[in-house]
Amino acid sequence: MAGKSEKSIGRLLILSSRLHRARIGEKLQALSLFPGQEQVLEVLAAEGAMPMGELASRLNVRPPTVSKTIARLSAQGLVQRSTDGGDGRLVRVQLTPEGEVRSKALGGLLDEVENEMLGELDGKDRKRLRKLLRKTVKALGKVGNRSTQDGDDEPETEDDEN
Repeated sequence: MAGKSEKSIGRLLILSSRLHRARIGEKLQALSLFPGQEQVLEVLAAEGAMPMGELASRLNVRPPTVSKTIARLSAQGLVQRSTDGGDGRLVRVQLTPEGEVRSKALGGLLDEVENEMLGELDGKDRKRLRKLLRKTVKALGKVGNRSTQDGDDEPETEDDEN
């Protein structure tokens, strides 16, 4: 008989999330990126330059997490920071030409992992899963006073680079 933890949806979500993050990490190595950095590149590619605070909000992480990630991406020449004309305290970030190239390469890579993860699900099951996950994100966002935007709740850490 299966134990209670083996039937726990939360436990399965955690396991799925960890395996997904590990697989993404393997794929990102080919682009010299670490998990979490791809999300920054995706948002900036889709929405263009934005203030660091807005980027943190969009990714559903704290500003210091975005600052560290941007510093690392800047060191690789993938993003650049600039102060916003009238207010020197407001820092905007945008992709560099190399960052744009790297962000375009992400698309196929992330699609590969998604197809690996969902390979045994048909279109109807995928749509149902997406809908159910959105509902759980919304529910937890309400009770936990967290944003329900898509994003990485797990900040990038030094361990991610080792």
